[in-house]
Amino acid sequence: MTRSGRPGPPRRRSVARTLLVLLAVALVVVLVLLLLWYLLAGRLTTPGPGEPQVPGAEPPTSQPASCPDVFVLSVPGTWESNAADDPYAPTANPISLMLNVTQPLQQQFGPERAEVYTVPYVAQFSNPVAFPPDGQASYNVSRSEGAAKANEILAQRSSECPLTSYVLAGFSQGAVIVGDLAASIGAGSGPVPADRVLGVTVIADGRRDGTSAQQIGPPVDGVGAEVALGGLDVPGITMTGARQGGFGALADRTFSICAPGDLICAAPPEAMSLRNIPSSLTALAGAAGNPVHGNYARYVIDDAGTTATQWTANWAAGLVASAPTPAHS
Repeated sequence: MTRSGRPGPPRRRSVARTLLVLLAVALVVVLVLLLLWYLLAGRLTTPGPGEPQVPGAEPPTSQPASCPDVFVLSVPGTWESNAADDPYAPTANPISLMLNVTQPLQQQFGPERAEVYTVPYVAQFSNPVAFPPDGQASYNVSRSEGAAKANEILAQRSSECPLTSYVLAGFSQGAVIVGDLAASIGAGSGPVPADRVLGVTVIADGRRDGTSAQQIGPPVDGVGAEVALGGLDVPGITMTGARQGGFGALADRTFSICAPGDLICAAPPEAMSLRNIPSSLTALAGAAGNPVHGNYARYVIDDAGTTATQWTANWAAGLVASAPTPAHS
């Protein structure tokens, strides 16, 4: 309007409308790009519940000759596997931490006693604030793939081999996957019955709450990064917090190993907090490469000088050695 109360010149009104339209279009473009970034980065998916157990159902008296007495499931950590790796002779990363556990077991037991299976999955963690993008799969995509493959092979073995027992172990991202599996099994909704699981060990578990599992090694302050950042949901990274209900029926046989200073499993509030998301994401993306996190093959957990991986290998071997020997047909 002019000072006299009359409408301004048509040209000025036209320019104002054009600017408003351009701003609206720009806002829509930005929102679309953000939505595409969010969707393309991948959503976190979890396996569905396993087959319900029939109460009072009599177990069979034998199982096929091809079935192992014990099935050992190992899930490597970030950058320690790939989707095409050989689950029985993994070579994706020759210095994968979990090889310190699986190789001794394969040397000690034949496949008929212990089938040692390393889950092959993408095992990556893209930094969401990296520019240009680092070209890796997002944490959501990687974790979802690892969980689906672990769940699938356990469900398959349980269907084929109803008397086989199970030992589960994982490191870092693999520890989150194994811990989630154990929680679902312990709640009665997993791919195998809880009474068939001999034990679970998670090393550097990102969902460690400090109370749900039996802690191996010196006391450690802090909680897992996913607990510290619980509720955070940005493109490619969904932090799921602590496991509600813990490990249920498996709580008495689930063990957790975490080294002081490892931001993945022992994140102090000042390092990772929802109050400072950009710096927390940067710390999270770099935590897997932290020297402490990669040092569990040398991290000593007792006065005898036993390392984390030695303890895990010995623990698993003891479970396999004392496991039942079902009849085969």
